[in-house]
Amino acid sequence: MLPSTLSVATSFPPNLNSNIYPSPDPNSYESRRRTATFHSPKQVIPLLQRCKTIDQFLPIHAAILKTGLDQDPLLLFKILRLCSAFKSMDYATQIFHRIEIPDVYHYTALIGGKIAAASYLDAIRLYARMIGKPIEPDLIVITYILKACGLQLALEEGRQVHGQVFKLKLGSERPIRMKLMEFYGKCGKFDDAGWVFGEMPERDAVAATILISCYSDRGLIEEAEAVFGGVQDKDAVCWTAMIDGCVRNGRANRALELFREMQRENVQPNEFTVVCVLSACSQLGALELGRWVHSYVGRYNIRLNTFVGSTLIDMYTKCGSIEEAQEVFGKLAEKDVVSYNSMIVGLAMHGRSYEAVELYRLMITRGLRPTHITFVGVLNACSHSGLVDMGFEILESMVKDYGLEPRIEHYGCMVDLLGRVGRLEEAYEFIQRMSIEPDHVIWGALLGACKIHGNLTLGEKVAGILIESEAADSGTYVLLSNVYASFGKWEEAVSARGKMKERGIQKEPGCSSIEVDNEIHEFLLGDIRHPQREEIYRKLEELNDVLKLEGYSPARDVVLQDIEEEEKEWALAIHSERLAICYGLISTKPGTTIRVVKNLRVCSDCHSIIKLISKVSRRKIVVRDRNRFHHFEDGSCSCRDYW
Repeated sequence: MLPSTLSVATSFPPNLNSNIYPSPDPNSYESRRRTATFHSPKQVIPLLQRCKTIDQFLPIHAAILKTGLDQDPLLLFKILRLCSAFKSMDYATQIFHRIEIPDVYHYTALIGGKIAAASYLDAIRLYARMIGKPIEPDLIVITYILKACGLQLALEEGRQVHGQVFKLKLGSERPIRMKLMEFYGKCGKFDDAGWVFGEMPERDAVAATILISCYSDRGLIEEAEAVFGGVQDKDAVCWTAMIDGCVRNGRANRALELFREMQRENVQPNEFTVVCVLSACSQLGALELGRWVHSYVGRYNIRLNTFVGSTLIDMYTKCGSIEEAQEVFGKLAEKDVVSYNSMIVGLAMHGRSYEAVELYRLMITRGLRPTHITFVGVLNACSHSGLVDMGFEILESMVKDYGLEPRIEHYGCMVDLLGRVGRLEEAYEFIQRMSIEPDHVIWGALLGACKIHGNLTLGEKVAGILIESEAADSGTYVLLSNVYASFGKWEEAVSARGKMKERGIQKEPGCSSIEVDNEIHEFLLGDIRHPQREEIYRKLEELNDVLKLEGYSPARDVVLQDIEEEEKEWALAIHSERLAICYGLISTKPGTTIRVVKNLRVCSDCHSIIKLISKVSRRKIVVRDRNRFHHFEDGSCSCRDYW
């Protein structure tokens, strides 16, 4: 609220007491600020510039009111900008409403603040009010309001602003053209955005970057690349926008190709480029490439701040090297909640649950406030080790101690936790009590647990809920089919898959990838596309013979199809992760760690055989599946067969 009186003493907020500002020096900044009597704006502006918080500003504002300078146009502009910087938009709005004759600069300051606070609709309404005064808009306020229209997807309002641009003869102004292009792009009107781009006399890298980003936001990567290809002198920002677009749209391989091209063009990457490329490495599980990109941090003097550091931690974690992630975490001079979150999530993914919980507790003792992401990480850690009591304790703390309402992800962790330990009915009841509507992921987690623990009755009930809600995806139907098949109900299993086809839902194929010599090699079930396929299958047969001597017996019940036993054995043998491992064995030196990324959950038979492969080959094998990491070494797995 604005001060209710012009008295400076009564306008001090309660927390501006002498224990916070104890200086006894009458000539100090704080003493002058508290007792100030201003005669001109020139006296006030230096004090405003030194304000770091809204609490420091309030007594100065009270003194401004007392001395009658509260309608000075320049001071009002500075004050509105300051309140916006402190994100005190309610206070800024009240000050604005007391301005007797607001001008375009005052409107611009408040509109800019509302946009920064993501109040785009309020900004548009305020602009409409300004036009109605009428106050003629200038270049700056028009660029602001076009940004608001783009972020709000307010197409009609933005078109009206475009019309005003023509009337005011501002159409040739480069900043306005850039914002018009961005506005149309965000609204999906690429013909209009392209027209603005085509009318620009200088279609340089900066203008092209805006269009590239807009196309990428909509998943139109081919169109983005077409624009990108037409830019003659690409700067680091333009390259980064294209790389980022590929990463965000699941084209990590293309992102890495672009990064190599960027190097050949001798364009120096910045920290945003490095972060984008590291994210591509994370998607692919490309550890060697990630290490190579990490070397750029030192080579190009890119500061290892929390932004870059957190991305490095995430990359090393997702590429299977939790030790290197911990090394980066230890080297961070400053650790914020984001870097702690990255490390906690990483430890959870690798099954190091107790370490994740301990790091969570350490973060709290160091005064950092956990976020929703923190709790997803630590609850996942509990799930991967069956820590039920601890999971419920942390969920309760989330609400009680930090006032954070659980989201669907947190509930999903708890359902997964209960399902893994076999407390299926309790998990079902937990879902019924949830404060938000369960989604297909929650029900899918319970359905998967029903399959693992052989509960057909509850599995059918859960599948029925999913199918009736039309939230069922391919995983739902496959799981349901597998539940039936595991009980020998082949007709019902075929029927479930038939319904999936009727609805036009495609099953996601199993795919595994491995990085060798900085190249990513992908394999599907029974893949015969690889140039070294003969050597791969020869190695596979050789391994099968050796493993049988080690006591391996195929778990035919994993193959949930009504086929002959011999066919089941072959169906197991050609799983994509086995082909990837065989390629790793024939193409890397003895003793080299083999790292494989799989898009689906590893089946129990593959899990058993990989343990044996690690033993007979004397190799460490790291497999990242949809749920977590498995570190196989000398015949055992880090998950202790609990996954």
